[in-house]
Amino acid sequence: MRRLFALLGIGLLATACSTPAPQPPPQLPPAAEPAVAPGLTATPAGVIVQVGDEPEGIVADGVSRRVAVGLRNPDRLGLLDAASGAVVTTVPLPGHLRHLQLAAPGGPVLVPDEDSGRLLTVALPSGKITSSVPTGASPHDATRAADGRVFAANEAGGSVAVVENGKVLHTFTDVTQPAGLAPVGNLVGLVDVRQNDLSVYDAATLTRVARLPAGAGPTHVVADRRGHFVVIDTRGGGVLTFDPAAPAHALGRLALPGTPYGVAYDATRDRLWVTLTAKNQLVGIDLTGPAPRVISTIPTVRQPNTVAVDPATGTRYVTGTANGVVEVIPPS
Repeated sequence: MRRLFALLGIGLLATACSTPAPQPPPQLPPAAEPAVAPGLTATPAGVIVQVGDEPEGIVADGVSRRVAVGLRNPDRLGLLDAASGAVVTTVPLPGHLRHLQLAAPGGPVLVPDEDSGRLLTVALPSGKITSSVPTGASPHDATRAADGRVFAANEAGGSVAVVENGKVLHTFTDVTQPAGLAPVGNLVGLVDVRQNDLSVYDAATLTRVARLPAGAGPTHVVADRRGHFVVIDTRGGGVLTFDPAAPAHALGRLALPGTPYGVAYDATRDRLWVTLTAKNQLVGIDLTGPAPRVISTIPTVRQPNTVAVDPATGTRYVTGTANGVVEVIPPS
């Protein structure tokens, strides 16, 4: 009996002192995506213009009076007349895109071409491709800091390339699935859609200066005229605001149910425009008061994945990705 107790004691001691097997790291959630939009239940506002297959990625320039939109089958950039929405010219692309930004008023357009892994710049209003720089796997978005350096988020490559004078100057690899970008002076905000956070980079020193949680599933970010970053939390159904000068936490959150996704900011009117892909709606958010507030809800075309606003007139342009159209909504 003593021998049995001794063996049991040894077994218990071995169990207590053994090193537990290492646990695998927790799986990161998949990136948030726009909702699959239902059929229309309301008549879209404004004028509907046929532009081509799967329009997605749109930006409006108040100087050249052109609106650039990404199109597929074949892959190309459509340049629309800002007043009518009619296609003026098309620019063949090596692959497709999902998001567009202006480098500056008057252009050029920053075109992250996902299939070719290149960042293109396209002049306005001519549509001439003025540069083509390989940045990495599947560039999703690109933005220009105040010092002229351009950041490109390589979504499939887990990196952010910094381009200067037509060459990659630096590559950040401290991200998992980088997506939306926006600048506040030389500070560049980046949304990581797998880690669900917002990183802030200093373009001058090429360092990351902040990283903080940004909701349940953020996708895109813009900067307002106060120098705040505004993040769209697609999975969490909300809009978050951050101050890069004091980035310990979000300044506030505005609930926005309906799978918010596309976003554009009108600095002239201090107004945010956000598409609700689960509802086929465009929401206007006033930022002039002490807290953001929804001031208008506009019916859109089906699958409103992206939106742009003309800073000169306040006209909104919404892509109807499902039906190959752009909705031109004049200012109210």
